[in-house]
Amino acid sequence: MKLIIAISGASGASLALKFIKYIPKTIEKHIVVSDSAKVVLEKEEGLFQYDNEDISAPISSGSFRADAMIILPCSINTLSKISVGIADNLITRSASVMIKEKKKLILGVREMPLSSIILENMLKLSQNNCIIAPPIIGYYSNPKTIDDLEKFLIGKYFDMIGIDHNLFKRWGT
Repeated sequence: MKLIIAISGASGASLALKFIKYIPKTIEKHIVVSDSAKVVLEKEEGLFQYDNEDISAPISSGSFRADAMIILPCSINTLSKISVGIADNLITRSASVMIKEKKKLILGVREMPLSSIILENMLKLSQNNCIIAPPIIGYYSNPKTIDDLEKFLIGKYFDMIGIDHNLFKRWGT
């Protein structure tokens, strides 16, 4: 499996790092980070694979044949650009390719509260087969720590992508 992981926006970047940490080694990871997220990540980890300004990178083409893409966190700026077809950086270009190729695109939108404009953009993307998946906790997993909460979220994202895991206790088990 080829998985594109995009990090847009600084708030929530630590969840993305944990997400990357738990991805099985058998999955081919392609990572792109927005300038805002770089500020946070440069302080925490030296983890970059593609420059967000390099719209000619392999992941920006349908011929790359990525299986899925997750933008975690997904800033409202990135969400808005994708919803109106602006592909002015590698993240938005790759997302546009995923939509046109009818591949799985998951948007971990990180804003609250949500305005009517944001909700309209989410609806438009949802109608184009994007998965709108803000990091919302399921309390049925009985989290005891922040780590438990993050594992639950990562596990839910893995479920959407089709990655097997045991990061949280499932309902009824």
